[in-house]
Amino acid sequence: MDKKLLWVGLGSLLVIAIAVAANFFFEKPASFRGTSYAEPYPAAPQIELTKASGETFRLSDQKGKVVLLFFGYTSCPDVCPTTMAELKQVVDQLGSKANSVEVVFASVDPERDTPQVIQKYADHFNPSFVGLSGPMDKMQALWDAYGIFREKVPLQNSAVGYTINHTARITLIDQQGNMRLSYGIDTPVDNIVHDIKLLLR
Repeated sequence: MDKKLLWVGLGSLLVIAIAVAANFFFEKPASFRGTSYAEPYPAAPQIELTKASGETFRLSDQKGKVVLLFFGYTSCPDVCPTTMAELKQVVDQLGSKANSVEVVFASVDPERDTPQVIQKYADHFNPSFVGLSGPMDKMQALWDAYGIFREKVPLQNSAVGYTINHTARITLIDQQGNMRLSYGIDTPVDNIVHDIKLLLR
């Protein structure tokens, strides 16, 4: 074999090996697409409410899982059902990884949303979703803890009586119970799925 040809071949292989190694060591790690909380990540405020089944839901019991927390209400005409439908898509796209995710829908309208009413609403999107409500004082403390703005707006000449203006963001709580990421209402489903997969690696 021609020695010159041999050296050219070996040189080419060396260049390829160096390029692969450089890509491995210097490639930027995948980054999250949601809005990240500042480090050190704040511990998520405890949630302790009675579910429709009569059992107590405690956020602290969910450690080891990724929790997607959304505050809304069952009479919401647009944002809430749209967001819940998107959360259903997130869970569907995760496949078997969805076993490591808990979706929680907490009410901003406890006057109308009993634990039974909100759980039935959550079940409509996915039976694994947890719907939560409770006494006004407990819910108010929860809204305050999570920075949820909530305003009751009377409606004139309407059988509904009133509507609720409220903060509409999804909060992602990581497996350690920390508030890690948040998502606005226009966040693509794929972005949320991407971030959960990163956390579950």
